[in-house]
Amino acid sequence: MKGRPMVLVTNKGGHDYSDAERFGRLVYMSSGRLSRFGVSNIVRQFKHYIERSGPDDYILLTSLSVSCAVAAALFAVKHKRLNLLIYKEDKYVERKVLL
Repeated sequence: MKGRPMVLVTNKGGHDYSDAERFGRLVYMSSGRLSRFGVSNIVRQFKHYIERSGPDDYILLTSLSVSCAVAAALFAVKHKRLNLLIYKEDKYVERKVLL
């Protein structure tokens, strides 16, 4: 039996992600500056986390758009769905899409 869902945060930046803990345990896939042109490096880094994810986990969208795109693509390929957390009006809202 799996525990609480994971909230896979694309990058640990200077934001307060604590509201997202309502959805699960925060797991940071990267921290600090990322190169928007280092797409292969982002894929290698995120793949490790996505391989351990389950269909009830979430991707929290933050940081560079390319990092969000990579995380969403890897998650979608593995689980045939997207579970996204998007910041709106001082809180995170979930959006789930079956593919």
